[in-house]
Amino acid sequence: MKKSLGGLYAITDKKLIARESFIEAVEKAIKGGASVIQLREKETQKEEVIRLGKNILEITKSYGALLIINDRPELAREIGADGVHLGEYDCSVAHARSVLGKDAIIGVSCYGQIESGLKAEAEGASYVVFGTPYYTPTKPDRIPTPLEVLREATEKIGTIPIFAIGGITANNARGIMDTGVDGIAVITYIFGSGDPEEAARELASIAKK
Repeated sequence: MKKSLGGLYAITDKKLIARESFIEAVEKAIKGGASVIQLREKETQKEEVIRLGKNILEITKSYGALLIINDRPELAREIGADGVHLGEYDCSVAHARSVLGKDAIIGVSCYGQIESGLKAEAEGASYVVFGTPYYTPTKPDRIPTPLEVLREATEKIGTIPIFAIGGITANNARGIMDTGVDGIAVITYIFGSGDPEEAARELASIAKK
């Protein structure tokens, strides 16, 4: 039986969100229905990530949402976040678990590779993310992942949630959810819009399990 993590997972992008309205934009996404926020600050100085993370953590806690930090488990621990998300070139699940503890949420990007998802599941990841089903400006060179791969992943990965990411909008989210994934991870449609709350609300209504 898969764990209950799912629904709408919103990922920040500093190119899309002005620093002066960063916290406000994140809160709007949560108000709209995002149950997970990932702070994605790949090239930002440690002190700034910690500052942002602690501010966002106050918001996520007040709404009962989760905060995940991209790439850096040590920063996730310092912030007090709920977990970390690991990409292809980041540390291992085992290292992240050793830093954050047995109860932390550890996500892994699998791109279009089911084998990577199975490996992450076996190593104790909390969830996996597959992408990208559609073109996304965040990963412009990424080879699209057919919806059939998402369906196969849901059949083979049986104990942890699966999220889809990449070019997801209110117009195609239902087709993504119909593959059997547990949720959708979205950047541009939420934070590239003029109204993160309304964009999140549209997507959350579709991503409910």
